[in-house]
Amino acid sequence: MWIWLGLAALALIGELATGTFYLLLVALGLAAGGVAAWLNIGQEWQLVACGVVLLLGLLVLRKTRVLKKREVNSARNVDVNLDIGQTVTVEAWSEHRTARVWYRGAHWQAELAPGKTPHAGEHTITELRGSTLVLTPRGKPDSAQ
Repeated sequence: MWIWLGLAALALIGELATGTFYLLLVALGLAAGGVAAWLNIGQEWQLVACGVVLLLGLLVLRKTRVLKKREVNSARNVDVNLDIGQTVTVEAWSEHRTARVWYRGAHWQAELAPGKTPHAGEHTITELRGSTLVLTPRGKPDSAQ
């Protein structure tokens, strides 16, 4: 019984260090194995109790969407990527709607955002695709151009 509870305590310590719910489920499963050992149930049933509680906890967390991955699109999120919202100057666009711009002390490949009219001048970075800046013209909206 003490081995089960000791392992459960270690899993709880690991949970506090990592902040995931998975180790909490492992700790609950190990505690269930400890309870089964305290009730003098055979070792195979202790293992079954551990596994069942762990799997049931996992199912409950998935059904309640606690473990749902929260994806952040870093290509467009200003909180993740500090380049979003910065201004660059485009001297000329190619026929493929791309350009080379000077930004942060280096030349960058840039492309025009979909639906925008290419023209030289000030542009705002709205997205990063790898090392390519996606730009939107500053100033007048496209309908006024």
